[in-house]
Amino acid sequence: MRRTLLMGMGAGLLGIVAGGPAGAADGEGDVLSVIDAWIAAFDARDAARIAALYAPDAVFWGTVSTTLRTSPEEVLAYFTESTTKRPRLRMQLGERHVRMLGGAASVSGRYTAVDPQESGDVLTPLRFTFLLAKRDGGWIIVSHHSSRMP
Repeated sequence: MRRTLLMGMGAGLLGIVAGGPAGAADGEGDVLSVIDAWIAAFDARDAARIAALYAPDAVFWGTVSTTLRTSPEEVLAYFTESTTKRPRLRMQLGERHVRMLGGAASVSGRYTAVDPQESGDVLTPLRFTFLLAKRDGGWIIVSHHSSRMP
């Protein structure tokens, strides 16, 4: 009995160290696929494709925006301006951490803006947090904040 109890406690601690109870990572791959789709759409400089990843009620603080975007039209306008002003800008995804929260998930991490110039690439380290919600069987961005690293 004591051996069984100790083994059970050890398995429970292993679950905590590994990131939580069994099944905690369920859906994590689906959440990360939205982030990967965001990076791919951004790198393609496709404003409509980027904006389509956001929920109609999403809020968005863009890296170079002084305005909190709260409608699909405002999100699209931000990315349309970005793609027009810097058509060769790309994002390199760095570390990211996912927290599954039932019907929601947060993804926080780093990406680097790479802006090709004649004199060489201009690199701008950035940080981000995405909040996604599971709606109609899929994951969609409901909040996104991006800012320069201090």
